[in-house]
Amino acid sequence: MDLQEIREKLREMYGGENKQIADGNYDKSLAVKCVNGTFVGKKTENIIAFRGIPYVGKQPIGELRWKAPVDVAPDDGVYEAYYNAKSAYGNASFEVGSMYYWDEDCLYLNVWKSDETATAGKPVMVWIHGGAFEAGGTVDPMFDCFNFIKENPDVVVVTIAYRLGVMGFLHLSHLSDGKDYQDSQNLGLLDQVKALKWVHENIAGFGGDPNNVTIFGESAGAASCTMLPLIKGSQTYFKRLIAESGSVNLTRTPEEGIACTNKLMEALGCKTVSDLLKIDGEKLLEASAVIFLHQFPERDGKHLPTDTFDAYAGGAAKDIEILVGCNKDEMDFFVSSFGLEGWNTWVTNRRKEKLAQLPAEEKALIESYQKDVKGDSYEPDSRLFSQVWFNAPIIRLSEEQTKGGGKCYTYYFTPESPDPIMKCGHAIELAIVFNHPEMTADTGRAFDETFCKTMRKMWVQFAKTGNPSLTADLSPDGKAKEWPLYDLKDKKVMVLDEFDIHPEKESQRKIVDWERTYFLTKYYCI
Repeated sequence: MDLQEIREKLREMYGGENKQIADGNYDKSLAVKCVNGTFVGKKTENIIAFRGIPYVGKQPIGELRWKAPVDVAPDDGVYEAYYNAKSAYGNASFEVGSMYYWDEDCLYLNVWKSDETATAGKPVMVWIHGGAFEAGGTVDPMFDCFNFIKENPDVVVVTIAYRLGVMGFLHLSHLSDGKDYQDSQNLGLLDQVKALKWVHENIAGFGGDPNNVTIFGESAGAASCTMLPLIKGSQTYFKRLIAESGSVNLTRTPEEGIACTNKLMEALGCKTVSDLLKIDGEKLLEASAVIFLHQFPERDGKHLPTDTFDAYAGGAAKDIEILVGCNKDEMDFFVSSFGLEGWNTWVTNRRKEKLAQLPAEEKALIESYQKDVKGDSYEPDSRLFSQVWFNAPIIRLSEEQTKGGGKCYTYYFTPESPDPIMKCGHAIELAIVFNHPEMTADTGRAFDETFCKTMRKMWVQFAKTGNPSLTADLSPDGKAKEWPLYDLKDKKVMVLDEFDIHPEKESQRKIVDWERTYFLTKYYCI
């Protein structure tokens, strides 16, 4: 199926454009009054979905490109919320999910709720999608929450979009006319905060509790969740977070941001922001291939601290309850996605850009670690980058959150795909979390149903109470699951094994190599 066929298929599944309802002809039982309008959803069985609700007053188009998101304004109009909105511009080569109606007009969210008698005060779970800050979108069928809510009608789920890539994370303030673009390097995060503000102000109308919100995400979405507590004022809008395979290391310095912008400007033949504003979105994205997998949020000292790990250690997120974890073979997903040739090219470039700059004694530690890795030719590099991008940072986040006086529950996900390259790769757990057993293309098989239900129940229980442990009566297999807090002595994690969920000391599982890779977290994302 070619790109056009994929887009057409997505349009068939989710196509349409929400319009204002001016004649008063709509089902009042499916309508929710919000600050910026009354939105009418669609009901399937006992689940009501509200799609494509704007959470900003003006979309970031025209002169508002690369500007902070704008608050909604009061509106007495009535609007359809039947269809997914346009998706943020994303990298065309990276993920299909962003290819449905790409547009800069993209700051919308979706809400799912069960139509049951208990309509008030439900815990709220807000999903932030991944995609390396370059791709993805709420339109992805994986993030349709019908199945999730049908199984867990006692929560409300929201999925939010945000600006990606060069639209959401482009440093501009250093340019000659860039003084009015002091936020451009972290706009994607600011969009997320604005979406959470909308949820806080409006979710009660959908039956949700605005004071019991859990944000959760995977990959870049998980990294976003761990960064959001560090943004001033954001903690008003949520009290818990779940981060699947992503942490505060997935960031860059202002110097790295400037270097990326300069490289993009050179590719486009531009000198100023004014020049960039004349370039249409498609051309900007084509040119952004020169900075692929470099467009991360920026530790700018304004929105994010210059040392995000240190901020956690200092207690910046101590009032936020945290659940974090990683998969056993994270980077094997990228080997599978890029292909061996593409993977080797990426590794070669990354070594030249990052690893080659390390001191000799640190290079020796890395070489020692890789020599001990068994398996196919790609495994030493895959294991190293799994450690650097995911495993070590997630364990370090657990350490720093605990040092800072906060609560952290940590997991290690182990079920494997029969694919000899993918194994237990990045994102493999998403079909489980969202209850889409039909979407197991990356796994090649269905996971054990009881295991899947148990994992979802833990996520929901954490959102409800701040503790993912399950009593025997709540556990799908009838057996209690006691999930210990991470501590600095035993460092226990919950091993999410398909047929044996159990706590274990990190030292037994060796999730991270403390001597030879853990120190690399000081470099964030090498």
